[in-house]
Amino acid sequence: MISSLRRLTAMAAAEEGPVARVITQKLKDRFKPAHLSVACESHMHNVPRGAEMHFLVQVVADEFEGKTVLQRHRLVNECLAQELREGVHALRIDAVPTSKWTGEPPIESPKCLGGSKK
Repeated sequence: MISSLRRLTAMAAAEEGPVARVITQKLKDRFKPAHLSVACESHMHNVPRGAEMHFLVQVVADEFEGKTVLQRHRLVNECLAQELREGVHALRIDAVPTSKWTGEPPIESPKCLGGSKK
């Protein structure tokens, strides 16, 4: 499972679209992360081909030290507020304090069940 997620993340990075590039740059500028991965997961959902609407971000930063999961998620959401208003439909966040990061990728996302279409 971990190797398949790493492969998917590497493929997503190689095919990174404009929204993913903006998200990556904003998170780098804001948090100066020790580790950052941004993966577009839109291909796993019922969206038009090439859409960039569903993302998984893993960001490891000193700024998250001493903060709750909710506080860390709020910081990331605030950083990406414009993207969330302008077309990013889903943002799965794995925000980790540097001291707690083990080097593991986030848990693989579940497959989309089609939302209201089922």
